[in-house]
Amino acid sequence: MGDSASLRRRSVAVAGHRAGDEAARRGLSDGVAEVRATALRALARAQALSQRDVSSALGDPAAVVRVAACDLAGGLRMTALAARVGGRLSDPVPSVVEAACYALGEMGPAGPGTDVVALLSVTAGRHKEPLCREAAVAALGALGRPEGLAAVLLALDDRPAIRRRAVVALAAFEGEEVAAALARATTDRDWQVRQAAEDLVGRRRWPD
Repeated sequence: MGDSASLRRRSVAVAGHRAGDEAARRGLSDGVAEVRATALRALARAQALSQRDVSSALGDPAAVVRVAACDLAGGLRMTALAARVGGRLSDPVPSVVEAACYALGEMGPAGPGTDVVALLSVTAGRHKEPLCREAAVAALGALGRPEGLAAVLLALDDRPAIRRRAVVALAAFEGEEVAAALARATTDRDWQVRQAAEDLVGRRRWPD
């Protein structure tokens, strides 16, 4: 990014702090991706960011802009865009997929529909990048939707960081299957997985 683009980016950022939404909005069509991403965040600070702005940015050719759009869709609880954000779970750039997962989790149970939860479940089980699988498991736990439980249970057989995330996610679910999974996790070969499971089991009273 050249000096001219850096100056434009700085100008757009300052506009957001000063509620200069017109100056920030011009940055959305800038030829430099970092300026466009900054413009999105600036508009959010100025409380002038619309769902249409975010929806358009989710399809931006630059990953840095798509990440910013996901972050804002989640942070601002733009639940009407849940399906659009869910579409980014198939993004070719892992950082975008990760951002989409966390955004969907932040929207809460009333946000993503059944189709999006199904996409999160596929991401949790099949994405080649561990960070994406971990983010998807975290989102399923944040949503606590019953149709996401199977994917969380499967994640208990993944690598340690994902198993730890899955144990934490199980706090959102109930039932004998969950109790059995947590009991099994207390004997996991990774001490952090065991500790997380023990902490959770200790806080709960399971039915006899």
